Amino acid sequence: MTDIEQRDDRKTDLHVRLIGGTRLAGAEVHRRTVAASLVGGVDIDLTEVEIPDGAELRITRIGLVGGVTLRVRPDVRVVVGGIRLGGVRDDGPGEPGGPTVRLDAWGLVGGVRVDRD
Repeated sequence: MTDIEQRDDRKTDLHVRLIGGTRLAGAEVHRRTVAASLVGGVDIDLTEVEIPDGAELRITRIGLVGGVTLRVRPDVRVVVGGIRLGGVRDDGPGEPGGPTVRLDAWGLVGGVRVDRD
C-alpha cells in the first residue's frame, strides 16, 4: 500500500487533458489533486492508498463533459461537492471517524460514482 503520510503536504498534483479521460491510482494521488479536461472523465482508485484516520484528501475535478468514478476502501468517508448536471451515486457511507476524501466536481455534464471495495 502507498502511505499518504509520506508525501509532501504542500504539493498539489495537476493533471490536464483537452480530450480524453484521466486514470489515477496509488502514487499519483497526493493530499491535493486537480484533474481538468474539456471532454473526458476521471477514474480514481484509492483502494491501495493508506490514508490515516482523521486525514483528508482533496480532489478537484474540472471539466465540461465527463464524470468521476472514485474507488475507496469501506472505511473511507467521501464528501462530494461542486456543481454538475448529473447525480451522485455512493454505494454506502464510510465508517465514522475514518479518513475523508473530499471530491469537488465542477462541470456541465457528468455525475459522480463512488464504489467501495
